[in-house]
Amino acid sequence: MESSVTAAGTFPSARTDQARLDSRIEPGQDRTGNCNGHVHADGSLPRDPLVTGRIVAIMRLLLVEDTEDVADAIVASFERRGDAIDLVTSVDEAKSAISVQEYDVMLLDIGLPDGLGTEVLRSARNRGSRTPILMLTARSDIEDRVAALDRGADDYLVKPFDLRELHARVRAMLRRQDTDRSGIIEFGDIRFDPAGLTVEVSGSPVSLARREFNLLEILLVNRERVVPKDKIFGCMFSFNDEDVNLNAVELYVGRLRKKLCNSQVAIKTLRGLGYQLVNDG
Repeated sequence: MESSVTAAGTFPSARTDQARLDSRIEPGQDRTGNCNGHVHADGSLPRDPLVTGRIVAIMRLLLVEDTEDVADAIVASFERRGDAIDLVTSVDEAKSAISVQEYDVMLLDIGLPDGLGTEVLRSARNRGSRTPILMLTARSDIEDRVAALDRGADDYLVKPFDLRELHARVRAMLRRQDTDRSGIIEFGDIRFDPAGLTVEVSGSPVSLARREFNLLEILLVNRERVVPKDKIFGCMFSFNDEDVNLNAVELYVGRLRKKLCNSQVAIKTLRGLGYQLVNDG
């Protein structure tokens, strides 16, 4: 089954369940989130073995899309990469979302039940937001695309499109804004490779679950700095994770500490402030 949007603007359904999203990450597993042009029969999106080079760190995205199967496929592809993605289906919901949450990337469909995605675009730019925004549209008229770009959109993608191109355009937007946080990080005796999706402590591989990997990435990017618990929560979970609360951060910190018990790097808890990754070696 092809993973491009059909002429009717639909994708095959590809929402993944929580158990699969929290499956274990083994050394060498791909984390780009780019599918290879197909959706498996079980609804999972296969990785693209051809994608190499710079890998963008985990993101918090907003997707504004009212076509269910299109939204399902996009959400699944980014969640599989490890990102948190909030899905809303109307202009009003989108405006509410951006009023309470900062995003790394916004994906806005132009045609929505209660208006146009360009209204959300205008609202975001009027708030002073510099978040990269990509417009999704079934309109092929050049005037519509020029109008969206002139109003502050960073890019656009015309349906039908392939999920690989969507991810590539998101990466390109982030590179243009110099927000790419990729690359191997070495801190203390930890070697963290987001491209290869591997973690080593003193040269020995450590197997982490997806969210444990995400948590370590957040702490490493902010190493030696105190990261508030709510900031970590916002990076790790989306609004769609309704059954999750701040206590989940403590749970994953505890799990990660156990995995790093033999490391000279430690996670310090600062009561009322957050967490800090320090090198005690």
